[in-house]
Amino acid sequence: MKPFINRLLQTNSKNIAALIVRLAVAAAIFPHGAQKLLGWFGGRGFSETMYFFTEMIHIPWMLALLVIAVEFFGSLLLAFGAFTRLAALSLSFNFIGVLIVDIGVSRFFMNWQKAAGQGEGLEYFILLFGLLIASMIMGGGAASVDAAVISKKQNTSQE
Repeated sequence: MKPFINRLLQTNSKNIAALIVRLAVAAAIFPHGAQKLLGWFGGRGFSETMYFFTEMIHIPWMLALLVIAVEFFGSLLLAFGAFTRLAALSLSFNFIGVLIVDIGVSRFFMNWQKAAGQGEGLEYFILLFGLLIASMIMGGGAASVDAAVISKKQNTSQE
């Protein structure tokens, strides 16, 4: 198990691009999670979000709970660079689910004033998945918990 955890956390502690990518994703996704869990940013909060997911769009309660948890806690993990690859993978699966269940993609461009029967475009998701894949490849990078943990393990093993 240790080699798996080491590979999961492995990152270049000097990689500024990884830092920028994970902070950009966290900044874009955190408000979504905070809307659902805490009612911040004009959201409805946990109870109303769970009601909407389970009663209105008929998502099983466990999946609804996972969506809320992944968007909120996954974005925080990315912000801190903790278990970056796992957080990015979880968010990727979450937004694949969004594409399947909620959006009904009908074109490339986003349309903020959705007309009846028209879904959102793909452009946001293309950018999001690109950044999430980059995080999965690079790991946490500079100023990440992952880099600090790996560095500490390497220093401990050298003593």
